[in-house]
Amino acid sequence: MRARGSPRSKAGLCAYRPVKTPLFSFVSSLRFSDEAYRAAGKLNKAAWTIILGLGLVAQIVLAGSPLNLINLAMTVAALVYLADVKPALSSLTRR
Repeated sequence: MRARGSPRSKAGLCAYRPVKTPLFSFVSSLRFSDEAYRAAGKLNKAAWTIILGLGLVAQIVLAGSPLNLINLAMTVAALVYLADVKPALSSLTRR
């Protein structure tokens, strides 16, 4: 029986950590309407949803190599969404 802190169990957990940011970004992109994207002057909802959805799939499929160039590009896209697009959308749709 393996101990909880064994290297093998941590390696399995680390493989899913890069998925958190693209998953959060993808779900967040679905929450806003297409009109909000247009009013904010950003790419439309379909474009962001496709970009972030492909990024999420790439992160899941290519989870074995976290330094892969595709993973890096998709993580950057998710971070751009979180840093630029989401705040603009949130400021337009505050209640």
